[in-house]
Amino acid sequence: MDAKQEIKELEDNLKNTQYNKATEHYFGVIKAKIARLREKQEKRSSASGGGEGWFQKKAGDATAIILGFPSVGKSTLLNALTGTKSKTAAYAFTTLTVIPGTLTYKGAKIQILDVPGIIEGAAEGKGRGKEVLGMVRNSDLIVILVEAQHPEHRRAILKEIYDVGVRVDQRAPDVKISKRMKGGLDIASTVPLEVDFDTLKSICKEFRLINADIVIRDKINIDQFIDVIEGNRVYIPSVTVIAKSDLLTLEKAQQIKEELKPDLFVSAQTGMNINKMKDIIYDSLKFMRIYLKEINKKPDMEEPMIVRSDSTIEDICRKIHKDFVRKFKYVRIWGKTAKFPGQTLRHKDKRLADCDILEIHIK
Repeated sequence: MDAKQEIKELEDNLKNTQYNKATEHYFGVIKAKIARLREKQEKRSSASGGGEGWFQKKAGDATAIILGFPSVGKSTLLNALTGTKSKTAAYAFTTLTVIPGTLTYKGAKIQILDVPGIIEGAAEGKGRGKEVLGMVRNSDLIVILVEAQHPEHRRAILKEIYDVGVRVDQRAPDVKISKRMKGGLDIASTVPLEVDFDTLKSICKEFRLINADIVIRDKINIDQFIDVIEGNRVYIPSVTVIAKSDLLTLEKAQQIKEELKPDLFVSAQTGMNINKMKDIIYDSLKFMRIYLKEINKKPDMEEPMIVRSDSTIEDICRKIHKDFVRKFKYVRIWGKTAKFPGQTLRHKDKRLADCDILEIHIK
């Protein structure tokens, strides 16, 4: 039995077993076996070549990727958002490689990527799925585009994303694993856990993690614990958009709204809600605007520096030029971050707020 067959057999076993406290340990061990087999399968695929990948240099302030089944309207949406002339047609697989476009909005330059449609089994390589999903791992936002007539595709897309180690709309759990040469496993938690320590230790054993100190500071489930052990997960926000919504009846639209809770219904052909989609993309990327001020001059309030909402003074210095980090002396700040206008700060780890004004002094 090869790894693929073994994974399917184990997954079928889980489907036929009801999850409860009595079966929790069994679920933990089986899920760990599946994860280990997938990792082994992926390494084998990479060693054998794994197909030719794509490379698209990141540009602008962030990158969003449009992901959906073939012929869902990704290229038409890219054209509507950015004005890029991506090829469109009324048949599947029109896009055969990565096509970038730039959405300039509220001072931000957002790279939008149109990639070939994925199909079920993409995570295993079907339809060049590995290349497409590889691009997903390097993006800052996933736009899940679902055709109005096929709302079931969203679940299929989420599964393919999950199977390549992308965790949508989650953050990395606060779990620290410190390996050591001997001494066995010590697991401690600062929060109440639903999973018992014996199950966690059995999962560790499946991954040959025998000697380590593990400290858990978040409420986590079995899947999240496995993710932490494997350590190759990426956590990316997403928005779900229903395409070709002009073809929906009110009744069908309401049904989709209740089932999927999408962020937006759009029609790239008619322009329906395209401007609202620009707002959603911008807001989902959690941007903030920072204004720079030269010494003894007024700040330029026309062109803000666009950065992520958790950015620090050091991040701003680095974005201006790497020498600004090394030569940093102090900064004067106006805005929400400052206790008073023009406050002087001599450390670079202070987190900033939207519309702060910075006057950076260097040596």
